[in-house]
Amino acid sequence: MGEVSTRGKDGKDVRSAAQIEADIVRTRRQLAATLDELAVAVHPSTVIGSAKAQVRATVEQKTSKAFVAVNRSVEQVKAQFVDEKGSPRKERIVPVAAVGAALVVGVVLLRRRRR
Repeated sequence: MGEVSTRGKDGKDVRSAAQIEADIVRTRRQLAATLDELAVAVHPSTVIGSAKAQVRATVEQKTSKAFVAVNRSVEQVKAQFVDEKGSPRKERIVPVAAVGAALVVGVVLLRRRRR
């Protein structure tokens, strides 16, 4: 990690007592900072917040995909009943309207019959 060797040619530590103490203090501070970061990372409110954010992002993604799919389907259905100029296609609307009206009449007749 780019650390400088503190050993001499004979393998002994060449740092002074003050340097060793300074290294120990620095290492303790780094360890304390790391432990603080870990404590925050595993705290229940942090875990819950992360989970909520992940769920929110997933819901937004799924919602946007669903919106695009529905919008595409609506455009495809609309294209069946409207020509390129935006005028209604009567040859397609009339049969669909007739079937719809027949269904409504059929439901009304069935309800009257049951009473």
